[in-house]
Amino acid sequence: MPDQSPAEPQGRPIRLLIAADTFPPNVNGAAKFTVNLASEMAARGHDVHVVVPAASRRHGTWREEYDGQSITVHRLPSDRWWPHDWLRYVKPWRARAHMRRVLDEVQPDVIHYQSAVVLGRAAVREGAPRGIRIIGTNHLMLENLLEHTMLPMPLQQLGSRIWWRDAHKTFDATHALTTPTRRAADFLERNGGLDRVLAISCGLRASDYTPSFDPEKKPRIVFVGRVTGEKQIDVLIKAFAKLDPALGASLEIVGGGDQKAALEKLSRELGVDDRTTFHGYVTDEELRQIYTESTVFAIASIAELQSIATMEAMATGLPIVAANAMALPHLVHDGENGYLFAPGDVDACRRALEKVLTAPQEVRDRLGRASLRMVQPHDIDTTMALFERLYRGESTEQVALDSFNEQDDSLDNVVEAVTGAIPTVQRDSEGRRRQ
Repeated sequence: MPDQSPAEPQGRPIRLLIAADTFPPNVNGAAKFTVNLASEMAARGHDVHVVVPAASRRHGTWREEYDGQSITVHRLPSDRWWPHDWLRYVKPWRARAHMRRVLDEVQPDVIHYQSAVVLGRAAVREGAPRGIRIIGTNHLMLENLLEHTMLPMPLQQLGSRIWWRDAHKTFDATHALTTPTRRAADFLERNGGLDRVLAISCGLRASDYTPSFDPEKKPRIVFVGRVTGEKQIDVLIKAFAKLDPALGASLEIVGGGDQKAALEKLSRELGVDDRTTFHGYVTDEELRQIYTESTVFAIASIAELQSIATMEAMATGLPIVAANAMALPHLVHDGENGYLFAPGDVDACRRALEKVLTAPQEVRDRLGRASLRMVQPHDIDTTMALFERLYRGESTEQVALDSFNEQDDSLDNVVEAVTGAIPTVQRDSEGRRRQ
């Protein structure tokens, strides 16, 4: 990574360009973080521009409003990736030309890209020679993207190696590289041969969610997220089908994706379709109401770099049942605010759900209140303050000292459920994690 660029004067508004490959109306964690970042930085008085693929064939530059804040969105000509249910992309061989035009127009002080794929790559290739300060956040597990290419597995593995080599050039030109959790940072460092990857939570505004500790609440299991393969929703449905029907529980699945029809078929085959609801996409207000009315949040995903949905459930005071994979154990401490199960283990998932649903009300309340307490360090104002410091030129070493996720050592000695590796953690003389 390059040496630190000159610091911006404190208090001066920054002209910020955010480059992202997914943005509303897309519904996913990376798009949610990007819109939060844009609106929160605009609320702090900065001039915010976002460059993204157009959501349709209509492209151009418009002022758009998110969370009461007006930002400039540059929607570039895009094409639909047909193997995926909604994904649109900018042609890679046209991306740099589009980015040159946007950079000439915007003249940003800082570029903040959200992945080293198409537009993030183009922003770095075009922005670095101009001396623009570049911050990167990685929300991507490449293997999740490659599964939508329809390529045979050997070609996916070759594509992964080629991408990592190319991505390294992008990361090397980045002044500060971040990802949501320390485990995700360790994964990126291991697989990308990188160092000094900084863990900063995506953040959320916990006050937007309404906990309910009503003892009369009907038993409801909820999952929120993209309905795709890596989320392993089939594990949840199979575990739910093994629960005693006398519990009276229902399963709510919120979100859309390419696996929806197959999972609806699975629920019919297992005889639980009358107790399973596929909500599809819902509004923010509807989602918050679903959280409030639920009893437990369940997620079997093996590919979470943080999981905003899990944090939203925690902010609603729900116990969490989660796969012990990637970043989920950062949020779910077994026996404290929920229970972990081995990835893909249907019976273990069923037992964890049963443990919550059959527990006395005071036990469920204890788990839920622990979720509320544990989500507090992920306050979005703290997240935005950390990114603002990076924009103004502070080093990753300085910012790391105040990042809860960077200092989170709860998993230092926990075996990585996906790769089987134990992260090597180095600390300074005061016990703080070294960059």
